[in-house]
Amino acid sequence: MSLFSLEGKVALITGSTKGIGKAIAERMAEQGAKVVISSRNQELCDEVAGEINSKGGSAIAVACNINYQEQLENLVAQTEKQLGKINILVCNAAINPYFGPSQEIPDSAFDKVMHANIGSVHRLCQLAIPSMAESGGGSVIIVSSIGGLKGSDALGAYAISKAADMQIARNLAVEWGPKNIRVNCIAPGLVRTEFARALWENPKIYEATVSKYPLRRIGEPDEIAGAAVLLASDAGSFTTGQTIVIDGGGTIAG
Repeated sequence: MSLFSLEGKVALITGSTKGIGKAIAERMAEQGAKVVISSRNQELCDEVAGEINSKGGSAIAVACNINYQEQLENLVAQTEKQLGKINILVCNAAINPYFGPSQEIPDSAFDKVMHANIGSVHRLCQLAIPSMAESGGGSVIIVSSIGGLKGSDALGAYAISKAADMQIARNLAVEWGPKNIRVNCIAPGLVRTEFARALWENPKIYEATVSKYPLRRIGEPDEIAGAAVLLASDAGSFTTGQTIVIDGGGTIAG
């Protein structure tokens, strides 16, 4: 069997109707995982799950707004009810409602970012990991950002939340390692997604960014998905508590 096979595994992926989350879901399904497509919009979830099923994959759709505890509980409960125990949890959904200096961010926006980007990861892990451990182990993948590794004059709260994701991965890797649970982060650089459109669509920001990237271009969602498959599969079975940076070399050269 391939080192990258996810045959028979159940993978729950938040924020998986577009961008990086969708690419991860599609690639995990290709490797044999039964995937759960989730975002706030049930129609979009159904659409993406339908696409995967039409290509011979296996997917179900469960809408969930990560800001609400009861919806997170329902997401995990529905996954277990329809597909069985979760083996792979991908915490990808995140928000960034404010772009600008930290001094000017409204309290409500700051609190919203912390609640969604840190709180939902913490809560989902609390909900999913215990039964994952009971069934012999599993893999948690948190999609962070290189924003969590560098200072920023415009992404303050978001960058703080993404640095916190890396620490959650380290803490949980230590806590759950003895139960064969691996917890890792992926930290993408600028990737061509709707979420980052304001950055890559602006010619000034785009040029300033890619000029510092050794590969001289931004990333594509699929280029992040491969690392997620690695971390979810036997290929990543001795990797835990790590942050894998995928940024075209931006952090080593910028």
